[in-house]
Amino acid sequence: MNYQLPVIVLLYFMALTSASAQEKILDKNLDLRMEEVTVKQVLDAIEEQTGYEFSYSPDMIDLEKRVTVSYQGVRLQQVLRDILGTQAGGIRVDGRQIRLQPRRGFGTIRGVVRGDDGLPVPYAFVSISNTNSAHTDEEGVYVMHDVEAGNRKVNISAVGFNKASAQVDVFSGQTVTLDVMLTQNNHLSEVVVTAGRVKESIDEVPSSVTILGAGDIEDQMNINTSISDILSFTIPGLGPTSNKATNSGQTLRGRSVLVLIDGIPQSTPLLNGNRDIRSLDPMVIRRVEVIKGATSIYGNGSGGGIINYITKNPESDKKISGQTLVGASGHVFHPSNSLGYRVSQLFNGKLDKFSYVVSGTYNSIGIFRDGDGNVLAYDDGLSESYSANVYAKAAYDFTPSAKLTVAYNYFRSMQDTDYINQPGTYPERPAYGVKGENPGAPSGTPQNHNVYLSYRHDDLFGDTSMEFSAYYNRFLSTNRYIESASGWYGPGQSQISSIKKGLRLNLHTPWQFGQKVTGNVVYGADILGDVTSQPLLDGRVYVPDMDMTNVAPYLQVKATLWDDFVFKGGLRYENASVKVKDFQTLPKGPDGEGSIGVTGGTINYKATMFNAGLRYTRFDYFNPFVSFSQAFGLNELGRVVRAAEESTLSDLKTDAIITNNYEVGADSRFSVFHLTGAFYVSTSKLGANLVANEYGTLIPKRAPERIHGFEFTADAHINPQWSLGATYAYVEGKAEQEDGSRVFLGYSRIAPPKATANVQYKPSDRFKIQLFWVYTGHRDRFAPQENGMYRTGEGPVHSVNLFNLNSTFKITEAFKCSLGVENLFNNSYYPFYSQYSAHNDRYYMGYGTRASLNFTYSF
Repeated sequence: MNYQLPVIVLLYFMALTSASAQEKILDKNLDLRMEEVTVKQVLDAIEEQTGYEFSYSPDMIDLEKRVTVSYQGVRLQQVLRDILGTQAGGIRVDGRQIRLQPRRGFGTIRGVVRGDDGLPVPYAFVSISNTNSAHTDEEGVYVMHDVEAGNRKVNISAVGFNKASAQVDVFSGQTVTLDVMLTQNNHLSEVVVTAGRVKESIDEVPSSVTILGAGDIEDQMNINTSISDILSFTIPGLGPTSNKATNSGQTLRGRSVLVLIDGIPQSTPLLNGNRDIRSLDPMVIRRVEVIKGATSIYGNGSGGGIINYITKNPESDKKISGQTLVGASGHVFHPSNSLGYRVSQLFNGKLDKFSYVVSGTYNSIGIFRDGDGNVLAYDDGLSESYSANVYAKAAYDFTPSAKLTVAYNYFRSMQDTDYINQPGTYPERPAYGVKGENPGAPSGTPQNHNVYLSYRHDDLFGDTSMEFSAYYNRFLSTNRYIESASGWYGPGQSQISSIKKGLRLNLHTPWQFGQKVTGNVVYGADILGDVTSQPLLDGRVYVPDMDMTNVAPYLQVKATLWDDFVFKGGLRYENASVKVKDFQTLPKGPDGEGSIGVTGGTINYKATMFNAGLRYTRFDYFNPFVSFSQAFGLNELGRVVRAAEESTLSDLKTDAIITNNYEVGADSRFSVFHLTGAFYVSTSKLGANLVANEYGTLIPKRAPERIHGFEFTADAHINPQWSLGATYAYVEGKAEQEDGSRVFLGYSRIAPPKATANVQYKPSDRFKIQLFWVYTGHRDRFAPQENGMYRTGEGPVHSVNLFNLNSTFKITEAFKCSLGVENLFNNSYYPFYSQYSAHNDRYYMGYGTRASLNFTYSF
């Protein structure tokens, strides 16, 4: 084997010598004297002198151009440059051939995409096959840089519109304008998804995604202004609403959901306060994107998926425009003291390169009553509550490809009432509200501040786009006052406090390999600081400061293979640490019984999360996908800390939850129908199933878990007047005990089957009416205790049927009114949370028939 190295070296030098000899031909000195001859004749003369042949495209060079040359001892390379000028972009020697390479020129295409109604089309996809691509912004503007000169075919597609194409001549070093008009299409075959950190068609995402647009939100908001109720009625896989200010039991596919506002985390995964879904007023939401199944694209706490609220942008080219809304609501059959009102004002506009949107909303709710007119119990409810939301966003376009955005949102929701709870008797008599003075402070969300700064540059280098953002979130929630608690001695009222600060760098680079493989890579890093605690209002500390720092780089690759297969895969590296100082758990008796001194410390977490998925996109009538994804979570670390039975933090069971999600699904579009279906399995070696201990305190059970389920949706646009829709979701889950046996997961995690249906009739552009049906099924998985009572969170759940109505009438182009009715048939029922809690204080009835009348003026 020792002869291989000399041979390799010899071959290398032979190749190097040959290449050097070939390149030296360009340095050969020529003698040429020719008058009034063609360029072709000059090239023939050079071939005769050098013994080399020229290779070139005939349409690249003007061969009949007449020239006079007079050279003596001039290098060949200089001669060629003189006679060819700018007609050749490069000269390369290949064997005995001198290749004249074409000169490549590049230009820019920019323009505006509008619909046939004249309005701009945001997030349209603009592309030149296998080369350049871009998306329109909120104003419908797109820019494509580095487009090769020549006649180019530009393709345009957007949600709700027919695809279009146009030819345009691109000139080197110049910018050409191509404005496009799209015609509307009833088949909504494409939706742009930004929750995956890059704009893409929903048809190319290998996972289950639900999009709630502005029109869907407005329709539901006419019925109920609580965003947690709106999502419960519309998102398959999300648990039923609690009818309260909290979202207890509202998991996504049986696991925790990470709630975002424009990418800013609202959830408190270190200690779940169950108030993150209702963290802003729906009036400022432009769209909601729900990514289902474990995902780590935004980090900690998304074992069940992500809910991303995307706020409104300026929608007008005017200097100032806006919308005014006034409304009233109340109970239809028992209206006494139930009247509430709602006022909202929004302004937006554009001044040259500056655009803005500002809004304020105030919502006051009267007394809630059940179907028989009884005042509902006041356990963290919305009865006699008020909310306020202030929102502002400003953007400045430095260039068509560079934009700075600043936004702020403030939300406050509090219950301030003259009623107190009269406990019920589970399962015989519900709790009611009776006149009385609450000894504690009002409960609710005293403050939720969100601030973010974002700079986006679409042509940082090559076709790479970059977004850098910084954000701040201050969240504070106040739980109800209780006379006695299982977690501490005596009365008390707790708060959950969270302060988050973060930085994000996100880059997106398209790539191409040959003519059949194209794609992009999304990469960057997140830095997050999160300090979460749970003090009592009297100064005691239930959960001390948990100070988390997380640095997480990530990489996501997307590839379109042979036009029909879309592959996505990536990874994210979680590098987190949580610092907790020395603390004392709260005593559970009058003389300090049960209190434990715990030595603090730092808990370190390191994990790499993977995901991969494949979707087949050739046929509209069958568009299947398969995927695997993981999520990282420190869910309920606070519950572990406050229930400590060891004296050292390192001795507590604080391991992270790594969730694995396996999913297969498909879309189908044919005729007037759009169908979707998915089946999934979700596993984790550790869980956080809440189980009541001997004191009745819910503590996380760290055991292996397996959850499975399926979802179906069906929509039909029969004609411009009639449309129908339906959904069904089922989920089940178990945890494995130490002896290998399996037990069902509790209702706070696993919801009963849920089905929805809707029908819309729109006889004209001015009027529409919609009927909605929501069904929550039966689930009975736990046996009562020896005393005949159920443990907290294990009560049987019985089915509930509810119907809601919405109608809208456009009086003029600027003025419209809407009427929404919740629980249309005044059904008397117990909500899901009320039933499974199996607790006298929380055994309450649902709303009776409520109506909301709203008037909106746009200018």
